[in-house]
Amino acid sequence: MKVGIITSGGDAPGMNAAIRAVVRYAIPRGIETIGIERGWGGLLDNSIIPLTRKSVEGIIHLGGTILKTTRCQEFFTPRGYYKAMKVIKENKINALIVIGGDGSMWGSVQLNEVSGIPIIGIPATIDNDVAFTDETIGFDTAVNTCIEAIDKIRTTARSLERIFLIETMGRERGFLALQVGITAGVGVILVPEIKYNIEEVCERLRDFKQRGKRTSLIVAAEGIGDTSTIAENIEKITGFEIRISKLGYIQRGGAPTGRSRLLANLFGTYAVDLLLKGVYNEMVGIKDGKIISTDLKKVINTRKKLDMKLFTMAKELAV
Repeated sequence: MKVGIITSGGDAPGMNAAIRAVVRYAIPRGIETIGIERGWGGLLDNSIIPLTRKSVEGIIHLGGTILKTTRCQEFFTPRGYYKAMKVIKENKINALIVIGGDGSMWGSVQLNEVSGIPIIGIPATIDNDVAFTDETIGFDTAVNTCIEAIDKIRTTARSLERIFLIETMGRERGFLALQVGITAGVGVILVPEIKYNIEEVCERLRDFKQRGKRTSLIVAAEGIGDTSTIAENIEKITGFEIRISKLGYIQRGGAPTGRSRLLANLFGTYAVDLLLKGVYNEMVGIKDGKIISTDLKKVINTRKKLDMKLFTMAKELAV
């Protein structure tokens, strides 16, 4: 069996650990592993490299992906699928292991339907928005990166007695903002899934001040709207001085945490086991501490739910 490994979409800390796990677990079991560079775009361009035990040495601690990644619109077209099929046949690839987020899982389903190539998905995204897995590779790292930044921002906020609005990634979902907000102990959390009322936010900030809090922190997912406008509205209503800090791409960077590395190893080896058992077109995940797999079509057609209990808990603990 020859298996191609792809990392696509946004990078996530732990992707390299997953590549390493697949390669080092597969080769002793008679599977040849190759890397497809730059995601779906690299597949169309036939950008393929051999992956050996030696070639994945010393990458478990590295962020990003040694295979690189791009976003390729051409892939999601009839012409793109045809080119992908041609490259797969020319290289005699028997199966693909795709490491990425919800967009990568969606692309995997489309490619399988057109080409018939067996695919196993490994969820890796800092957004943690993929269904049928409690956690994705890279999420824990991103949470810890955000917390470290917020702890430093809090120092300045206390010194200047200001309110800070901190923007995290999350264009459509608020999993990262919610977990960061509750674990950093911030006063207000704003996520796309929950409609907020600016007057209620302002009232909450006023209440904090009346209780003696000289400063407050707000964590907002980027998908809630323009944070500059939100900050301006809060200033107009309350008269409080606000500063904005957009954490940006540091959230995707850095060495993966032990948790992200562990998931990468568990997911990578399980993906190989599925191929060896002849189980195809599934995505690996973790549910209640157990490694599982779910049909890819079911994954892409299911919207992962935000844990409302966490949101309620965060509000209560911030008072």
